Amino acid sequence: METSELLKKVRKIEIKTRGLSKHLFSGEYHSAFKGRGMSFSEVRSYQYGDDVRNIDWNVTARTGEPYVKIFEEERELTVMLLVDMSRSLSFGAVSQVKQEILAEICAVIAFSAINNNDKVGVLFFSDRIEQFIPPKKGKQHILRIIRELIDFEPKGSGTNIAVALEYFNNAIKKRSICFLLSDFMTKSYEVPLRIASQRHDLVGVQLTDPRERELPDVGLIYAEDAETGEWRWIDTSSAKVRKQYARNYLEFSAYCRSVFLKTGADILSISTNESYVNALLKFFQKRIRP
Repeated sequence: METSELLKKVRKIEIKTRGLSKHLFSGEYHSAFKGRGMSFSEVRSYQYGDDVRNIDWNVTARTGEPYVKIFEEERELTVMLLVDMSRSLSFGAVSQVKQEILAEICAVIAFSAINNNDKVGVLFFSDRIEQFIPPKKGKQHILRIIRELIDFEPKGSGTNIAVALEYFNNAIKKRSICFLLSDFMTKSYEVPLRIASQRHDLVGVQLTDPRERELPDVGLIYAEDAETGEWRWIDTSSAKVRKQYARNYLEFSAYCRSVFLKTGADILSISTNESYVNALLKFFQKRIRP
């Protein structure tokens, strides 16, 4: 992409998403996440009504009296964006492709984070780790992330969420807010997802498109598999072919929901034919309510 064209796209996304994050999401973001980042402060004697889960067993054993750990809200949080850059994200048959919506969602989250004085980092992945941008603050850092989201050319083509989560688990030791953005058209990531959800506040953002759920009957077509790059003829007039196509989508979607439910992590689904603004607002507000 030409530099001038890239700068125009970055500026367009900045204007749109910065305004959204400032006027719509900053308060919701703060309420939904700020109170969840807690750091150790001190220990004190156990008092009636204290949560037994906060008992410091080492101090209790040493003194012979029960002591509990006291935590306080962290003033600064780290937000990590784990972004699927595989070729299936370039799909979109309605208004916008998934990759474009994903870039805007990431920008909204990033601007909301820096408005609350938090750091933002990014991990791009496909079937491998593509790029890691360490967490930092500042507008210029966010604009760099947006540029990469728009113009990044992945070396891999498939999707391996497990590899991304394993890298994240090793790279980020301090508890963070982690957004995992993908279409989740893959499996076998339950174990690293469970580890990540235990260490971090993990939120999955699933990007979908109506045409992934149902293949239209338009006869014989020559189509490319976005993940593998393989071209082949597909007879869309065959009910069997359309049924298998729908079954594949439902399989991946059911696995995704099941795994997130088991691990206790949050998941929200956003389609290319709906407003991601409304979806994010509803999600933030849901987390705010006790």
